[in-house]
Amino acid sequence: MNFDPNPVLKLDGYLKPNIPAIATRYRQMRDWQTKIENTEGGLEKFSRGYERFGLNVGPNNEITYREWAPNAIKASLIGDFNDWSRDSHPMTKNNFGVWEIVIPPGSNGQAAIPHDSKIKISMVIPSGERIERLPAWITRVTQDLSVSPIYDARFWNPPEAERYKWKHPRPTKPRAIKVYECHVGISTTEMRVGTYKEFTRDVLKRIKDLGYNTIQLMGIMEHAYYASFGYLVTSFFAASSRYGTPEELKELVDTAHGMGLTVLLDVVHSHACKNVLDGINMYDGTDHLYFHEGSKGNHELWDSRLFNYGSHEVVRFLLSNLRWWIEEYHFDGFRFDGVTSMMYLHHGIGTGFSGGYHEYFGDAVDTEAVGYLMLANSMLRQLYPDEGGQGIITIAEDVSGMPLLCITTDIGGMGFDYRLAMAVPDMWIKLLKEKKDEEWDFGNICHTLENRRYGEKSIAYAESHDQALVGDKTIAFWLMDKEMYTNMSDLTERTPIIDRGLALHKMIRLITSGLGGEGYLNFEGNEFGHPEWLDFPREGNGDSFKYARRQWNIVDDPMLRYKYLNEFDKGMNWLEDKYHWLSAAPGYVSLKHEGDKIVAFERGGLVFIFNFHPDKSFTDYRIGVDVPGDYRIILSSDAKEYGGWERVDVSKSQFLTTPESWANRGNYIQVYIPTRTALVLAKTS
Repeated sequence: MNFDPNPVLKLDGYLKPNIPAIATRYRQMRDWQTKIENTEGGLEKFSRGYERFGLNVGPNNEITYREWAPNAIKASLIGDFNDWSRDSHPMTKNNFGVWEIVIPPGSNGQAAIPHDSKIKISMVIPSGERIERLPAWITRVTQDLSVSPIYDARFWNPPEAERYKWKHPRPTKPRAIKVYECHVGISTTEMRVGTYKEFTRDVLKRIKDLGYNTIQLMGIMEHAYYASFGYLVTSFFAASSRYGTPEELKELVDTAHGMGLTVLLDVVHSHACKNVLDGINMYDGTDHLYFHEGSKGNHELWDSRLFNYGSHEVVRFLLSNLRWWIEEYHFDGFRFDGVTSMMYLHHGIGTGFSGGYHEYFGDAVDTEAVGYLMLANSMLRQLYPDEGGQGIITIAEDVSGMPLLCITTDIGGMGFDYRLAMAVPDMWIKLLKEKKDEEWDFGNICHTLENRRYGEKSIAYAESHDQALVGDKTIAFWLMDKEMYTNMSDLTERTPIIDRGLALHKMIRLITSGLGGEGYLNFEGNEFGHPEWLDFPREGNGDSFKYARRQWNIVDDPMLRYKYLNEFDKGMNWLEDKYHWLSAAPGYVSLKHEGDKIVAFERGGLVFIFNFHPDKSFTDYRIGVDVPGDYRIILSSDAKEYGGWERVDVSKSQFLTTPESWANRGNYIQVYIPTRTALVLAKTS
């Protein structure tokens, strides 16, 4: 199929000089599709690699095990089932470097390898050295730190009565996603690792109550080092056992679906852990099985291995990995981690992106990685179409601003649904860290919130897990710091620092949600101003769990002021659910007054007004409005239930437009807007 440049040029005429590069990307994806069609029978079959590789149980309880390890000259399956004998179960190798063994059922007709028993593959390489590895496609690994930090592979084949039975269909794809970014392990108040069961019982209801429609689960793909936050994956097909069993994760996802919540997996295909004994590094004794050879296969900053996206078997492994999490665990989509690192040969290291188009096309681009991402998104759309509103959602974590990232692959885009607006949280932290309130530049603030590519959806957020990690501070901590420990009780003095912190925390979130994108994201606990950073147990902190938990107790305490921030987050999200501003066209900013510190914009039929001035309130302040009529206040950050001073009487608010031009709008209203207050108005007639 020839590439037609016209749809791309219609989106962005400035891409004309780069049409040859875009056409090359498109053809590369099409070449992959043709190759897979001709050699594998199509993407549907190709992406079910887990049914061919790894351990699979047949209809008569025979077990077939296959592993790709072309450098090995001998291989055998060892484990508890054969007393770890390297001779009793030899494997045979085909012309493609794939080893295979079929193990007939035992005398009782059951699978010869017991459920949850330990196994490995033992190989001999050309040097004569014997190496032993965990199966690369293994679906269950466990760690016993009292014995060793190295994971054990287990054959997960529970009896039918113990397998989780799905109860709920997938929810309809949200009109606009409001993402609750969370990590099961830290989702307990206790100083330990939380479980899938506890998350299902305790946290899902909080998420639903707050008005989020989407959960993003982090740290699920198994990783040897807890403090890596899940970003150094060792076993790509295994759900982390530190939180519980695979069946318990299925229960979590299914329960969320029953509540109407979409569930996304934080998928890590940008790199892999360097572990050899319980990872896929040096798997068959070479450094270039799954990864690039030599320095090209190493990420200097992350100290990890980089996939060879040009390899047929690597692409099978990664595409099948996506399919596995959808089919086995019913995930509704993925947040692709480290997309910037994937798309560029420099991996974003030491590189600042100015937005110049020359940065996105040319020698710095990893065309194989871009081709893989396009192929992955194309496959997901093909296999899980949006019929009935149940298609797969994909989000790209990209800081570079790559054009066409969120444009469909059929016209030359990379196929993601959303990109993370990573410049927005950076802006907020920089402001809070470096500028006094009176120095805030609202022209720049609005530009950063509005600055996204035409036709491409962004997910805006004031802060994510990145800003909550040790070494940085959350927005609440930047605002209130040590006073959070002494003055967050309603029984204590409401100091100027606390008053400012409560007000700006709410306003920052509302303007980010209202103006910043087509989706919204929050990291768990930050909605109520979680008082402390996130720091996983590690050698540097004495393996402490003190900061690797969420202190739900403080938001549940009616005497503490955290409840006000929590209530505001809930009010904001449910209001969006009613008025759908995230799925509306981008907002129109009619006013950004640097002296008065007033910002006003319209979006989704609503009028948003913000007074960021530290000490000035304004009476009868004129705000331009496009659509004439009667307006009333539907949200005030100064309301008593949100910890405000209730200087605005919402119940009596009514504003009739005057048909005169103001701020480039055809009409205006006049409002009382107290200091450090945000108002949202809706038309009543």
